[in-house]
Amino acid sequence: MLEVFRKFGSIQFDPLAVAGRNHDLVLHARVADYEPGWCDVLYERREIFEAYNKGLSLVPSSEFAWFRATLSRNAPRVLAENAEVAERVLERIRAEGPLSALDFERERGATIDWFGMPTNAVRAVLEAYAVTGVLGLARRDGNRRYYDLLERLLPADLLARDLPLKEQLRHKLLSRYRAHGLLGVGGGGDIFGGLGSAKPSPEHPGRNALREELVELGELVPVEVEGVRGKRLVLGEDVELLEAPPEPPPSVAFLPPFDPLVWDRGLLGSLFDFDYVWELFLPPPRRRWGWYVLPISFRDRFVGRIEPRIDRADARVQVLDVWWENGFAPRRAEGFVDAMRDALRAYLRFAAASRLEWAPRLRTEKRLFLTRP
Repeated sequence: MLEVFRKFGSIQFDPLAVAGRNHDLVLHARVADYEPGWCDVLYERREIFEAYNKGLSLVPSSEFAWFRATLSRNAPRVLAENAEVAERVLERIRAEGPLSALDFERERGATIDWFGMPTNAVRAVLEAYAVTGVLGLARRDGNRRYYDLLERLLPADLLARDLPLKEQLRHKLLSRYRAHGLLGVGGGGDIFGGLGSAKPSPEHPGRNALREELVELGELVPVEVEGVRGKRLVLGEDVELLEAPPEPPPSVAFLPPFDPLVWDRGLLGSLFDFDYVWELFLPPPRRRWGWYVLPISFRDRFVGRIEPRIDRADARVQVLDVWWENGFAPRRAEGFVDAMRDALRAYLRFAAASRLEWAPRLRTEKRLFLTRP
């Protein structure tokens, strides 16, 4: 698990758990027999911590120095707007130890939420302190977050290491290329979110200049991919993989919406001919698939998508639907049926479920992939 964290730099956290939390699914796709509790153990040992790197992410604690800076202008503003609440919250945590927002009386302040309504000032202050490096997350209880003073959570030598902003941003930019493997100069969505603007400003070196430095140092190498528009960049240490690519593993993996491999949806379309849209925010009539659908990879291609639901109360997994890519026939793909069965068994163990239930219209898949734990 730590090797995956070191390779990716960070793994994005998302609280939705209908099919498993995003970071658990990323690890499940890459670590044999992975169980969600394993990540919690690393968290409790302080071997990983939460930081912002293209959204809230889990990051190796050893890299704290590169992730302590934030370009957020909102957090200092929230603390200034709610100064009295911020002072009271900090004093209680300093005296009592880890606390969550529910340990305080709800308070209203000047800060508003996404919908233009006054937000809970205590929650806003806790999050702002975490972004600015005053507090850190001591633990989670489900999705409830408990905050404590950062100096009580991480070793003094880690906290003492202070790197220039430019070095931190360059490290985080490189982590995006390392995690994805074949990013371009631009990118759709929020691939480079949190790294500032592409062009320089008085307080920021600019992503373009940082990228050019990494190319000059040989840490990033430009490549051209046949059939893909624009220049792509790979890690210098990965060039040999392009020159002598390894045989793809004969296994099936289910990938979550924030998996690094699916960050660049344009590349998925041009390189793999795979159209993936996370339809969570689309109204049901506009959805082609479902609202939490996982791409299915097999060997070196995307072959379909699956919509599983974990029912923890009844210890079961429901498969609501499966869609196969045009031209892909599960029975005809050598090794796929066995690999899919293995993947479904592993997913049942991951979900701590004792049975797999298929939607009535999936009778063919049920017979083909008859699976027991």
